[in-house]
Amino acid sequence: MVAVVATVAYLGLDARSVEVQCQLSAGLPSFRVVGLPDKAVGESRERVHSALAAMGLSLPPKRITVNLSPADLPKEGSHYDLPIALALLAAMGIVDREVIAEHVAVGELALDGRIIPSPGVLLAALHAAGQDKGLICPAAQGSEASWAGASVIGAPDLISLLNHLKGTQSLSPPQPGEPALPPPGPDLRQVKGQETARRALEIAAAGGHNLLMVGPPGAGKSLMAACLPGILPPLTPAEALEVSMVASVAGTLEEGRISRARPFRAPHHSASMAALTGGGHKARPGEVSMAHLGVLFLDELPEFQRTVLDSLRQPLETGEVTVARANAHVTFPARVQLIAAMNPCRCGHLADPALACSRAPRCAADYQAKISGPLLDRIDLHVEVDPVSATDLSLPPPKEGSAQVAARVAAARTVQTGRLAGSGRRSNAELDGDLIERFAMPDAAGHDLLTRAATSMKLSARGYTRILRVARTIADLAGAETVGRVHVAEALSYRRVAPRA
Repeated sequence: MVAVVATVAYLGLDARSVEVQCQLSAGLPSFRVVGLPDKAVGESRERVHSALAAMGLSLPPKRITVNLSPADLPKEGSHYDLPIALALLAAMGIVDREVIAEHVAVGELALDGRIIPSPGVLLAALHAAGQDKGLICPAAQGSEASWAGASVIGAPDLISLLNHLKGTQSLSPPQPGEPALPPPGPDLRQVKGQETARRALEIAAAGGHNLLMVGPPGAGKSLMAACLPGILPPLTPAEALEVSMVASVAGTLEEGRISRARPFRAPHHSASMAALTGGGHKARPGEVSMAHLGVLFLDELPEFQRTVLDSLRQPLETGEVTVARANAHVTFPARVQLIAAMNPCRCGHLADPALACSRAPRCAADYQAKISGPLLDRIDLHVEVDPVSATDLSLPPPKEGSAQVAARVAAARTVQTGRLAGSGRRSNAELDGDLIERFAMPDAAGHDLLTRAATSMKLSARGYTRILRVARTIADLAGAETVGRVHVAEALSYRRVAPRA
């Protein structure tokens, strides 16, 4: 008779049902795992054997066959250890098969029988809740799984789990972990001068727009980017769960603490395409997915490889990234707000004749040409950041800090949430099609200005739409019902940065 234990296979943020089927039959003693297992799953035989030996159990002298069904679905990861062990114990008659059938099991086994964490437990818990089943998982991830609302058994080791299933020991049900508090970041009061850049940062935060800052070294570009999380509104509970699912698959969700703060990712410019967009042997999410519903900050933008930057073009437009493999296509969410910073040229001092290199202004054109036009077209706000003088640094801090700006941003986001309710959109940066026509079309004066500017600036259709989105955000910050000429004019002023000679 075959013993069956339910588990899952992860394909992106999709958890697929997998049956772990174990059969003991006559024949030479052996232990085989079939069903397209990868190397980590194949090695589970040794971990299961050692874990049972640590409990004082030995494998029966029979032919042991474990099948992971459906057999044509690739199985990756160490989380199959626990369900394989439970299926084997059920086949041996040590565990009640009916009790096991009511649960989905995930977890890696140590050689001494401990059940240790594995990525993706939150997805497994959501899948189990959808199947009206409980979840058996490592005790260290019980609080993470509890957020899904499923009945969770968090076991520290295999012997404790068996005693709990037999009724001789009771494991306390885990409780959802406390929401993680975001680390304190810099305050906008630390930014002196840079009124134009501060205004652009506020508009970007209010509407979820992409922003490019161009200026010399030490002008405060990285500081302003680091201030952005402090003025962004917190994630809603549904958004927090969505972001935590990505972190769970990546194995970075610590102690089940789901954070309401928006992600802020700042990869180094040496990052590869797989690191940025996702991939690798197991198709893990990349930085653009780890920053889902948050901020992806790319400092020293031209220093990234051009192919790496161009790989962001589709995710910025569609809000998702698909990693294609020969045996599967894995899709991860990637609705990010891109914040980029760069120097105007390689030396960084194009505007200062005393410091600029001998190749100016040609060096600026060559340096900025590393960024493709289609990528620049997807950036809503372009702003020049001027050098900060000693006089600016000696001035007292600005009257407005992050708290005041965050209040205006939150008010603008509240207006957008009400306006876009039921549309599947979250902010002005996602307006398109009929939503643009309904909410972002300017009045007659604004439309006339935009039409003339589109011709003179040779705007693409994408650029035209993005100006309307930014203008709608500026109107929201001003509390205006209709997009007017002044809002369009300010949006146009942020559209393009020309190299300075």
